Amino acid sequence: MSVPEPPPPDGVLAGPPFVLGPGEPMPGLSDTSPDEGLIEDLNVEDKAVEQLAEGLLSHYLPDLQRSKQALQELTSKRKPISCSIRRRPVVINTVFYSVVPDFFEKEFTEAKHYHAKLVNIRKEMLMLHEKTSKLKKRALKLQQKRQKEELEREQQREKEFEREKQLTAKPAKRT
Repeated sequence: MSVPEPPPPDGVLAGPPFVLGPGEPMPGLSDTSPDEGLIEDLNVEDKAVEQLAEGLLSHYLPDLQRSKQALQELTSKRKPISCSIRRRPVVINTVFYSVVPDFFEKEFTEAKHYHAKLVNIRKEMLMLHEKTSKLKKRALKLQQKRQKEELEREQQREKEFEREKQLTAKPAKRT
């Protein structure tokens, strides 16, 4: 029992290649021109061609008209924009060269001025820090000196008190 084979895919030849002998015409081709018989068929096909053309135009004409209108609108909007873009570098250069240098010069001058102020403030702060450090050291020395003097006075008082105690008459003991 034999199983039928599926048909070959489109464009693929099935079976052995076809070989033409010398002088044999190609099958399916005739010696007649493709334009033969067109004149007779033209009268019948004129109406069909006209209808096909009208249908094709009626189908695509609204889209083509909308596209044409959109293109005209884009073109009309593009012209002012392109003119504006061409003028923009001139305007930018004018503004840049007339305003910007003065602005930058002023800003840099101001920055130098404030930098100098900052340097002066820093110097003053360092000087004040040194003075306060010296004053603190001096105050500490003075405090230590006063404490030492106070301690010496106290010791002197105690010595005087002891000496007076020794100088005072003591009653003699009765025996």
